[in-house]
Amino acid sequence: MKSITKHRYLFMTMLLFAGFTSKAQTSNTTSKKEPVMKTYLIERDIPGAGQFTPVDLKAISQKSCSVLTEMGPKIKWLHSYVTGNKIYCVYQAENEELLREHGKKGGFPVTNITEIGTTISPATAKE
Repeated sequence: MKSITKHRYLFMTMLLFAGFTSKAQTSNTTSKKEPVMKTYLIERDIPGAGQFTPVDLKAISQKSCSVLTEMGPKIKWLHSYVTGNKIYCVYQAENEELLREHGKKGGFPVTNITEIGTTISPATAKE
């Protein structure tokens, strides 16, 4: 009987040790996790933006992409909406300062930056 109790005790000790070891490994990998990319809407006041030609829009896009390449993977342009006197850009970035830096390096005005919390669409009504 003592032998069974001793084996159970040893078995439980091993399980606890394995659990603590697993927890320690999990917390180590969590600390090395990539920073979270947030999604932002950038409003840019650009008089006459809606009148830009395809050549103009291509040049602006190329400039933005070259600045993004220089800045690295902490910021990413998803797409933009061109209206009469504004361009609304959707970006992912680790923080708002990277968006301002991108605007400064590219010569793009930054009128307003809003963090996007979530998105909805007609599909949301069906879920």
